[in-house]
Amino acid sequence: MRIPVTLLAASVAIALSGPAFGMGNDSSAPAAKPAADPTFGRAKAMIEAKDYRGALPLLQQVVAKEPRNAEAYNLLGYATRKSGDPNGSLQYYTQALSIDPKHLGANEYIGEAYLMLDQPQQAEQHLARLDSLCVFGCVEQRTLKAAIASYKAGKKPN
Repeated sequence: MRIPVTLLAASVAIALSGPAFGMGNDSSAPAAKPAADPTFGRAKAMIEAKDYRGALPLLQQVVAKEPRNAEAYNLLGYATRKSGDPNGSLQYYTQALSIDPKHLGANEYIGEAYLMLDQPQQAEQHLARLDSLCVFGCVEQRTLKAAIASYKAGKKPN
């Protein structure tokens, strides 16, 4: 089917006149997403640099401002665990999972924390959760599965 050139040109002109191209004033258009929290960005950079203790107060600030930020709680748990406190990390992973039960990273990391605490049965429960969430597999599921296998072979995660 051939579309007449004039109809095609009119369709393009209408599409280009909308708010996506900075023209018009459509008040029903969704508001622009606010810029990412720079404190959160700094905390993530510190975690990448393995400065886990330095990231903790920044992440505490983020969750104080954004109490429904599952990723911030997940990273708070990760930084706490990597700072040597796997037991203290559980509260943050649990909070992340209460906000977003399907959070892949929190399910993986809490499983690793449970392995550090010699609670492999708890880790297995989170692996089962990841198995159901990642039908075709995912990095988090494979990583926790490997950590459990290593634990069973006598190597405790750090």
